[in-house]
Amino acid sequence: MTFSPQSKIWVYQSNRKFTETEQSEIQQKLDEFTGQWKAHGHQLKAKAEIRYGFFIILVVDQDQASATGCSVDASVRVIKEIEDQYHVDLFNRFNMAYKINEEVHVVPKEDFETLISIKKINLDTIVFNNLVQDLEEFNTKWEVPLHQSWHKNIFAEFLNS
Repeated sequence: MTFSPQSKIWVYQSNRKFTETEQSEIQQKLDEFTGQWKAHGHQLKAKAEIRYGFFIILVVDQDQASATGCSVDASVRVIKEIEDQYHVDLFNRFNMAYKINEEVHVVPKEDFETLISIKKINLDTIVFNNLVQDLEEFNTKWEVPLHQSWHKNIFAEFLNS
């Protein structure tokens, strides 16, 4: 399937990496969900994928049919089921993800601050901007150096010390 650059996107970040078995099971659950995901009776053109073993990404091409409140609620229910079944936290926005040498790490905000303070994370470290809104932003602004992300403003005091 080809998706419009304006397709709506949601990124859910796990607090731990899923095992290969979990990834396979979760992908199957997501495929089943997106295959029947509807808004006001209209099938949504949607897909879901797991990236780096940490991120669940949902995409809806709104050119065909837009996700509505009820359909978004349905997706959140599926994500909460995954969270409960696999004992992970997918809604904690205080977990920070970064990448060093192609390896993704997720740590609590306080640990991220410490890593900046001890210079393990710097302005060139790749961070994940899970606030992206559409596919175009996802493709260009999801994985960016810290100096190009909102992280720079939030963690400025630690970067400047």
